[in-house]
Formats: sequence, C-alpha cells, structure tokens
Amino acid sequence: MFGKKKQPPIRTLIGEGTRIEGRLAFTEGLRIDGEVHGDVVAQGDTVSVLVISEKARVCGKVKAGHVIINGTVEGPVVAEELLELQPKARIVGNVRYESLEMHQGATIDGELHPLRSEAATSSVAAASEESPGGGAASLKLASNNG
Repeated sequence: MFGKKKQPPIRTLIGEGTRIEGRLAFTEGLRIDGEVHGDVVAQGDTVSVLVISEKARVCGKVKAGHVIINGTVEGPVVAEELLELQPKARIVGNVRYESLEMHQGATIDGELHPLRSEAATSSVAAASEESPGGGAASLKLASNNG
C-alpha cells in the first residue's frame, strides 16, 4: 500500500525430507520446509523474503530482509526489514530486527536487539563522549518461555 515494498516471489523451495549442509545464499524468495545445517543468507540489495516453515530446522545464521519463522532456528537471526515469529517459532540465538511481529507461543532463547537502536546507541555514545557528565544507558531484553 503506502510506501510498502512489493513482496518478492518465492522461487526456491527446500522441501520436507531434504537436508542441506553448507552455506545457502539466495535472492528474492526462499521457503524452507526441510533441514539446513549452515548459514542461510539473502544476497544483493534487492528485497528478499525467507520463510522457515513449521516443519523446518535451520542450524546456522539466518539473514534476510523479511524473515518469517514458524519452525526452529539454532543460530543468530537478522531481519533487515521485518521479522515475523509465528506461533510455533523457536529461536535459540540472538535476534536483530528492524520491525518485529511476534505471535503468542513463539519462543526466543537469546537477546533481542532492534537494528535502529544500534545506530541510536552509537550516536548517544558519541554525544556523551563530547559532553561532560553525559552518559548512555543500554537495555538488554531476553525471553525465556521454557
């Protein structure tokens, strides 16, 4: 609608019963229903979407523009635009995101860090170094729904 980027098509599917070992790089859209042991990373500057379905398992780093998780990820997750955690999502690792949508039932065993706060934190730290008596505070969030 207003200012929203068009969702890219999902052109690649890692089907249920398939196991991939090694780094997986993709462009546009990827859906994983199987198992990946290695990093799953979107390449290029184009809009990307990664769907990790309820049956899927990824052991490695996950990075894309729009990440939708309803399965298991063991490793860090970076969503440069939007991270959607559906009810059966389970993440063991730190999460960085621009925007977050988390449904009831989703779990994260790690730290949550908004990407925009990293830029703000570095600006605050630089400002506090320049002004006497200035200081910066940080907030660490963790969810343990086990």
